[in-house]
Amino acid sequence: MADVNQVQQTEERNEVVDRMTGFWSKNNKAIVMAFAALIIVVGGYFGYKYLVKEPNEKKASDAIFRAESYYRQDSLSLALNGDNVNPGFVKVASKFSGTKAGNIANFYAGDCYLKLGDYANAIKYLKAFSTSSKQFEARALALLGDAYADSGKKEEAIDQYKKAGTLFEKDDYNSPEYLFRAGLLSETIGKTKEAIELYKTIQTKYPRSERGMSIDKYLARLGVTE
Repeated sequence: MADVNQVQQTEERNEVVDRMTGFWSKNNKAIVMAFAALIIVVGGYFGYKYLVKEPNEKKASDAIFRAESYYRQDSLSLALNGDNVNPGFVKVASKFSGTKAGNIANFYAGDCYLKLGDYANAIKYLKAFSTSSKQFEARALALLGDAYADSGKKEEAIDQYKKAGTLFEKDDYNSPEYLFRAGLLSETIGKTKEAIELYKTIQTKYPRSERGMSIDKYLARLGVTE
């Protein structure tokens, strides 16, 4: 009986081997090609990461350093355009697009143009900036609102201020300020109901903020005294 079981087991192993051999014979080219493709994809990813992306990030970070220094000194033209040795935000944003430093250069460039009164370029660069930080994004949206407001596009400005004021509600300093700007502009274009709603939001959510403590007078002049 034991001999019979051993023979059966041997036959089963042989069948398995035969099936595997047949499968390999039929599919070996496809398997090799798939494996090679996997190696290329994985190798390409790590090659891009370590040979292209990280070195570019380092170069971009080094390039933006001097422009940031000029920005802190309020030397806005040098911050934007650079000096004879170091690039400014505009060049960093263009040359190193896709890097973290290139992205932040868009924000700085937009802010510089806003302060210089070039609202079209301020809007262009601020819209090109992106971030996963809600607080930082709210700041960029508020600057966009300023740029639209100063260029006479009040409707667009209100939209940006409202987005900024509701994006990071935990910020009880900046959020009520952004909502207040939206309310004040709404007043100037005759949108009284919308202005009242915005002021009431400040009154309810941010009563202890600077804007919250003075919001009653803005509501009162619109006929709301409750």
